[in-house]
Amino acid sequence: MEQVLHMMAFDLGASSGRAILGTLEGDKLHLRELHRFSNDPVELVGRLYWDLPRLVHEMKQGLNKAALEGLEPASLGIDTWGVDYGLLDKAGHLMGNPVHYRDARTDRVMEAAFELVPREEIYRRTGLAFLPLNTIYQLYSEVREHDPLLAHARKLLFMPDLLAYLLTGTMGCEYTIASTSQLLSPATRSWDMELIEKLGIPKRIFLPVTEPGAVRGMLDARIARETGVGVIPVVAVGGHDTASAVAAVPAEGRDFAYISSGTWSLVGVETDEPVISDAATKANLTNEGGVEGNVRVLKNVMGLWIIQECRREWERRGRLLSFERIVEAAKEAEPFYAFIDPNDDSFSPPGDMPLRVQEFCLHSGQAVPQTAGQIARVVYESLALKYRWTVERLRETTGNPIRCLHIVGGGANNELLNQFTADALGIPVTAGPAEATAIGNLLLQMKALGRIRDVAEGRQLVRRSFGVKTYAPDPAARAGWDEAYARFLREASVE
Repeated sequence: MEQVLHMMAFDLGASSGRAILGTLEGDKLHLRELHRFSNDPVELVGRLYWDLPRLVHEMKQGLNKAALEGLEPASLGIDTWGVDYGLLDKAGHLMGNPVHYRDARTDRVMEAAFELVPREEIYRRTGLAFLPLNTIYQLYSEVREHDPLLAHARKLLFMPDLLAYLLTGTMGCEYTIASTSQLLSPATRSWDMELIEKLGIPKRIFLPVTEPGAVRGMLDARIARETGVGVIPVVAVGGHDTASAVAAVPAEGRDFAYISSGTWSLVGVETDEPVISDAATKANLTNEGGVEGNVRVLKNVMGLWIIQECRREWERRGRLLSFERIVEAAKEAEPFYAFIDPNDDSFSPPGDMPLRVQEFCLHSGQAVPQTAGQIARVVYESLALKYRWTVERLRETTGNPIRCLHIVGGGANNELLNQFTADALGIPVTAGPAEATAIGNLLLQMKALGRIRDVAEGRQLVRRSFGVKTYAPDPAARAGWDEAYARFLREASVE
């Protein structure tokens, strides 16, 4: 009988991070949260940064909590959000805190980049959707500003690789996180140095791209002593949190779509090859790396960020609403009152989100929601309809039949949105596991340790270990959702 295997998954999102203990015992995987911490950006002199030293401190706290329980993790892995990075000098020292992807430095930079390299050429070369926050535009903003940090930088490390470096002293560049940059060729799975050169970005800062699922290095002995854990291997898992989440989708075959649902909703399918076509360009679909050489063809939809920001604004006004209460208020509100396009640029920055929802409805000639319940229902229904629009684009561009939809991540706990999604799409929706990102992180650690062969075997383990719930579309509601979809396309100006 194989011994019990403990592993640590560090899952860092845009608003919080967790240290998750994964325990493989027999034919089941068990999870336990050892440490949770907020991930709060800091604005300094008009620039928004990630508080990297604090994140490292919190990761050490997670390791220490494992040690205090007498646990001996066999490995650890790190996944984070995409696109952001840190720059290192020739001595390997970090040159300042990484800049947050919502910082205003990329405003109008994308259009400036198109003057050097046409939009169509960038898409043909990279297959990545156009978002102002992409690494390519962050770096090009530094080129335009003649940033001295970029001028003196010798290496670039994306966030999971940067955190792994700070724990091990070993640099690396993992494929799934590099694929979020819009600087990588999906055909060769390596850097497009010609594109990089055209934009004036120094080629020297890019490390060779390596596949996920290999040991990156060993935990630094000083950190091992400080935290009380051993000098354990740090595995380069699917460093992009969406890549890890998709690895844990409890699906069989390929006739499914997925939504990794959280602050963002990443709606996509798995393919063997990148899909770069006129239809994919028009739909602004992205081709990101999967953990076993496949491609995640997907679209970024502004997800529960809108609700999160609404809640923050309501709290600022003195209304303390839990997410559960927001859902209950939405249930009581009138259906199909108005619609928004969740991907409209107005919903991207932090701020007074309820007002922005109201202004969108006003400017598009619709009824204006007033109560928290009305606003939340407008958001939830619009998200479900945007998911339908995206799945239709995925069917058209990839040829995948898409007979069911899997929702994983924290958004899988939102039963109202799950049912709305099933009704809007007219196909079954399977929700769970909510901790898919941490699970996918752990699966790649198990692969590196030789405990599973591949993701297919890992998904079998997920199906054995974690409960899911299936939402069937309500036939009686179908006509209403079809009519709502037509209004959504027209009134929210969705293309």
